[in-house]
Amino acid sequence: MRVTVVGGGIAGLTCALSLHAAGFEPRVYEAARTVEAVGVGINLLPHAVRELAELGLARRLAAIALPPRRLSYRDRAGEEVWAEPLGLAAGYHWPQYSVHRGQLQMLLLAAVRERLGPDAVRTGLRFRSFEQTGRGVRARFLNRASGVTTVEDADILVGADGIDSAVRARLHPGEAPVNGNGVHMWRGVARVPHLLDGRTIVVAGGTPGAKFVAYPIGDPAAEGGDALMNWVLEVRHGPSVPPGAGLGRRITTAEARAGLASWNLPWIDLAALAERSSVILEYPMADRDPLPRWSFGRVTLLGDAAHPMFPMGMNGGSQSVVDTRALAWCLARESDPVAALRRYDAIRRPAVNAVVLANRDQGPEEIIARAAEHGGPLPPGRAEGIATRYRELAGATAAQVNTHTSWTVPWSGLRHPGTVA
Repeated sequence: MRVTVVGGGIAGLTCALSLHAAGFEPRVYEAARTVEAVGVGINLLPHAVRELAELGLARRLAAIALPPRRLSYRDRAGEEVWAEPLGLAAGYHWPQYSVHRGQLQMLLLAAVRERLGPDAVRTGLRFRSFEQTGRGVRARFLNRASGVTTVEDADILVGADGIDSAVRARLHPGEAPVNGNGVHMWRGVARVPHLLDGRTIVVAGGTPGAKFVAYPIGDPAAEGGDALMNWVLEVRHGPSVPPGAGLGRRITTAEARAGLASWNLPWIDLAALAERSSVILEYPMADRDPLPRWSFGRVTLLGDAAHPMFPMGMNGGSQSVVDTRALAWCLARESDPVAALRRYDAIRRPAVNAVVLANRDQGPEEIIARAAEHGGPLPPGRAEGIATRYRELAGATAAQVNTHTSWTVPWSGLRHPGTVA
């Protein structure tokens, strides 16, 4: 079976690896002329790390990522109001990882090219449209270098092209615009001393628009050196600002220092953080309304194209990885590709839509919002209850992750639906 994957980000590349591992023939089409190691930090929760490990990427991932052991929620003065263990320390069989998004993308790209061939990822091709035939899907791409339209035939088309997905727009032409909550994130990466024990993710503040996040994504190169620190400052511009306004706007060092000046966090030098960040960019906090369908015939969505969500609970990228594994499993289990995509839709869409809605209501970060209202740590059991309910909803408790039946497809059980004529 041939599969056209639109989008060469983390979701699209992981999709290609998952489909290839299940015996299919994916090809990735990316609008950017080159795939480069850009971006800031990302967290991969144990349910995603398990899937990447089952794709044979455990050692490569461990070589570029750091395993945080603790999540610490703190108030604006830096005092801890709640903490919990992460990854192996929390009883998972797989670690949690903090990693530079660009390095993760390069790892996945290298694996795709090694396993599928150097031409498995085609760049500079912008998706324009598709049409379904009785036996497949014909997709059209604009070659950005030549201006010529390229036509590709496949059995399945997968839209993995992000929050502004062109594939999603074709499937849901009347959809409402991107939804924003008035909060923008100033994001940077800087070389500074490790904070706390060097393996802690800190989320400080209260409600959205009044939060600071920091965690390391790289250890010092030498003893006594500086770590590579990912940081996020949330600022509120007000609901009148469209979600896309300021997308990627560069924040000056002076602006960043002014924004951080009202924070009193004694365990990190905020001025140094601003000064040592080579680039600080502003991104809107945005999502889209949950969809009633992802799959239409031989076309489906995954990752941020299917379920963009507010970044609460560090869960968006991890859910995207799980999407890809479930999709490959469903395609291998059904003789009819259309039935397989319906099955994938039924398994993943309701579960992830619930996470999207939970994140609109702050997800597990409700803990610090309630602590700010309470004026200190919550009563015993309340914070743990909020965190546990969210993990259960996301299918991400240690028990759920450790005991879930593997999505890996045994080669002896593969089915191969008909290919394009």
